[in-house]
Amino acid sequence: MSTFPPDLFAERRYWVVGLGKNGLPAARALAATGAHVAVWDDNPATRTEAGFPEHDPAEPGCDFDALVLSPGIPHVLPTPHPAALRAQAAGVPILSDVELLFQAVRAAGSRARFVGITGTNGKSTTTAMLAHVLQDAGITAAAGANLGPAALSLPLLPHDGVYVLEMSSYMLERLATVRFTAAAMLNLSLDHLDRHGDMLGYARAKRAIFDRQTADDLAVVGIDDEFSRDLAATLSGGRRVTISGFQPADVWCEAGVLRDQAGPILRMRDAAALPGAHNAQNAAAVAAVALFLGVSRDDVARGMASFPGLPHRQQTVATVDGIAFINDSKATNADSAARALGCHDRLIWIAGGMAKEGGIEPLVAYFPRIARALLIGRDAPVLAATLAAHGVPFETVGTLEAAVSAGFAAAKAADAPVVLLSPACASWDQFTGYDQRGDRFADLARGLATGGAH
Repeated sequence: MSTFPPDLFAERRYWVVGLGKNGLPAARALAATGAHVAVWDDNPATRTEAGFPEHDPAEPGCDFDALVLSPGIPHVLPTPHPAALRAQAAGVPILSDVELLFQAVRAAGSRARFVGITGTNGKSTTTAMLAHVLQDAGITAAAGANLGPAALSLPLLPHDGVYVLEMSSYMLERLATVRFTAAAMLNLSLDHLDRHGDMLGYARAKRAIFDRQTADDLAVVGIDDEFSRDLAATLSGGRRVTISGFQPADVWCEAGVLRDQAGPILRMRDAAALPGAHNAQNAAAVAAVALFLGVSRDDVARGMASFPGLPHRQQTVATVDGIAFINDSKATNADSAARALGCHDRLIWIAGGMAKEGGIEPLVAYFPRIARALLIGRDAPVLAATLAAHGVPFETVGTLEAAVSAGFAAAKAADAPVVLLSPACASWDQFTGYDQRGDRFADLARGLATGGAH
C-alpha cells in the first residue's frame, strides 16, 4: 500500500458539496493530489471548519471538472439540491467518490481489482467478510465506501491488490467509468423509494453495479427474493453466479453446509458470527468472489470461520441472568429485521423509530415468535396498530432506556431467552444514526449486568 502522487490531479477542479463522512475526506484527498477544490455545505459552521474555498450554489457559473455530491444529497428525487441543478445546467458531471477513487488508481498506474457489493440488506457484512477472507489469505485488500472509511480515504493498492467496496444505490447512480472485476447484488426489497421514484427505479440503480463488466468479470446475484431473481434473468454473458442461503444455486447452503457445484465449503455452525439463512447467502457471495479471485477453498472456509462480525448486526452485547441482549440496530427496514427475528424461536422485540413504507406488515409471519414487543420512537403508533391487528402483546414505552429495562423484566416473566433490538425503522427521530442507537442499547444492557441500569 502507498499514497497517491501529490500531483495526480494537479490540473483538475472539483466542487465538493456535503461535508460529511464522504464529502470532507473526498475534499482532503483531492487536495492532497494537487486538485483545486471548492466546497459547500448547507451548514455554515461545517463550511468554516472544513477550511476550503467556498462556492455557493447560488453563485452563477460552475467551472469545474466534476461535482462530487455526497451520497445522501439528491440530484433528481425527491428534490434536487441547488448545487446539482447548477452542475446539470453547466453540463458538469455529478460523481461519487468511488468514481474518483477508480480514476485515481488507474491514473496512478495501478491495475488493482475493484469488487462492488450491493443489495438492500447484508452488504456491510458481506463487504467486511470478503475483505477479511482476502486478507487472511494473504491478499492485499482495503474495504470502504458506504461501509466506511470513505472511498478516497483508501490507500493506493498494488497491481495484485483488491478494493472491496460497499455500494449504496445512491453511489451507484453516480458512476461513469468504474468497472468492477467482481460485483455482487445480494437482494432487493422495498427501500429508498423517495429517492428513486419506485421499485423499478431502485432496481435500475442497483443493477448499475454490473455496468461495463466484460466477459472476464464476475457477476454474482442472489435468488432468494423475487426482485433479485428477475434481475438475474436479465444478465447474460460473462460469468454469472447465482447464490442462495437455502435453495440450490451455483453457491448455496444446504442442511447447514455452504457448498458449490464442486462440493462442501464450510459448515455454517463453524462461523459463529454468521447466524441465519441471510448470512448463509452473504457467505455464498463471499465464497463466489473469493474463489474467483484465486483464494483456495480451505482459505475461504478458514477466513469465514474467523470472521468476527460487525457491530449492530445481530451482535450479542450482554447476557444477564441467562437472557441475551442482541444489538441489531442496523435493521432499519422490515426485511432486515426479518432476518434477525427468524433466528430466534421466542424473544422480546424492541422496535420503532421512523418507519419505512409498508411498516412492519411484512413481518407478520414472525409475530408468533414475539412474546412481547416494546415500541419506541416517532412511529410507535403505526407499529402498534399492526401488532394489535394481529394479537401481538405490546407496550409503547417511548425511549430505548425504558425499553431495555422493560425488556429485561418481560423476558424473565415470559421465559424468553432473548431481548432483541431490531427496530425495522430508521433512527433519526431520536439518534444521529443506527450506530448511536446500537451503542446506547449496548450501554444500557451492560448496565443491567453491573447493576447500573434499572
